[in-house]
Amino acid sequence: MWPIHHFIQIMKILEHRDIKQKIKRLAIQILENNYGEKEIVLAGINNNGTAFAKMLETELKNITDIPVVLTRIKLNPANPVENPVELALSPAELEGKPIIIVDDVANTGRTIFYAFRPLMDFLPKKVEVAVLVDRKHKSFPILVDYLGISLATTLRENIEVDISDPDNYEVSLQ
Repeated sequence: MWPIHHFIQIMKILEHRDIKQKIKRLAIQILENNYGEKEIVLAGINNNGTAFAKMLETELKNITDIPVVLTRIKLNPANPVENPVELALSPAELEGKPIIIVDDVANTGRTIFYAFRPLMDFLPKKVEVAVLVDRKHKSFPILVDYLGISLATTLRENIEVDISDPDNYEVSLQ
């Protein structure tokens, strides 16, 4: 009998060049929707969300003089109510500014939903969401404003985003 991991098929969805192109397109869309702002805040969720936010920040800085501020939202995706959701910048630094919550993948929407929690302590100008991959089975009322690719997958399938190597980004379906 073969172990079950022998039957797991990995399918590459996006390659490095595709991801770079999507980052450029997302940055242009973010700029178009925030043109005339004094500052744009990108709030990356945990490690991959923050890494993706840094990529967007770099691209935005290539195409605009509008200051882009990067911050991090730290939360436990497996149990978002167990530990406090932490925001790296203070509410005073974010008050009245457009904030874009950034993550690599939007699955059920739960992680992004709880990422809003620290934003409830002050009044941002607006809050939007940007993700590289948006999956189509939301359990929470999350609308993605900027997306690289939308995938209709089964709940059993897993999306793996690897943006750790700056020369070899990839998104795969497992």
